[in-house]
Amino acid sequence: MGVRKRQMAERIKAEKKELAFAKLNDCPTSPRKMRLVADLIRGKQIEMALAILRFNPKEASRKLEKLLLSAIANWEAKNEDGNIEDADLFIKEIRVDSGTMLKRLRPAPQGRAHRIRKRSNHVTMVLGANNNAEANA
Repeated sequence: MGVRKRQMAERIKAEKKELAFAKLNDCPTSPRKMRLVADLIRGKQIEMALAILRFNPKEASRKLEKLLLSAIANWEAKNEDGNIEDADLFIKEIRVDSGTMLKRLRPAPQGRAHRIRKRSNHVTMVLGANNNAEANA
């Protein structure tokens, strides 16, 4: 059983070497608006995703572009001997979760008040490499 656990740990470690991720917490944009842009780049190659984000007029695309560049830098830090062009990186997973909500009051007619919810979100981006370690060996 000890051998099997060690083999599993080595396999997980090799898989983690090919993955890189970046997180953006408490981004002051509603999750719905961020998901519209995130759905455009899910599963795409990083060059294609950067091009989509660069020419998209939405503000969420600027933040996701910065996050993608950060994830690429994290991958480079993890794989110092690797080459980005050879690795064929793609966006394996992108998740947009709702964050904290700021609750504010707006005056309404006849002395009432309406609640305004200023939403925020958390974005997690995972990059994966298409080439396998076995293919290089």
